[in-house]
Amino acid sequence: MENSFTPWLSPGEIGAAVDRLAAELDRDYEGRMPVLVGVLTGSFMFMADLVRRMRVPIGRVDFIKAESYGAGQTSSGNASIIYSPPGPALAGRTLVVVEDIIDTGITTTAVLECLGKHRPESMEVCALLDKPSRRQVEVPVKYVGVTIPDRFVVGYGMDLDQRYRELPGVFYIPQGEAPGQA
Repeated sequence: MENSFTPWLSPGEIGAAVDRLAAELDRDYEGRMPVLVGVLTGSFMFMADLVRRMRVPIGRVDFIKAESYGAGQTSSGNASIIYSPPGPALAGRTLVVVEDIIDTGITTTAVLECLGKHRPESMEVCALLDKPSRRQVEVPVKYVGVTIPDRFVVGYGMDLDQRYRELPGVFYIPQGEAPGQA
């Protein structure tokens, strides 16, 4: 493990947050079949764990790919939608948008606008991590696993220039410092 990593959430702490979120979704979506739409690429581990822990029948699992970071530790300020699920699969459906982390709100806003064009019945956001101190655009986040301070994190699907997604926990990287530079 790189010297500049600071542990923040252990696999056990992540699991507890995912369990709690799954229970909240089960309660709120009882009798309905929500469509879960994961925001790629960072949400893939969280999405898989969340789906496995939910007990309500899930109507569909799909993904939307959005980018706003590139190779750095700060958002570019612009979000691009690279891929979106087909509109007919979402029209009139109950959507839960699954995010790894809500930071500036720029990417999440772009995702919600894109998915909203397909006229779902309803749409809520479920995020493992929320960093409200960085918010530039307010977004409605109904389900939050853990609120974190303004630090750059990697692991559990989240990356720095496509690296460190495989780490089982969540780790801070000092601002402006890439691992190995310390």
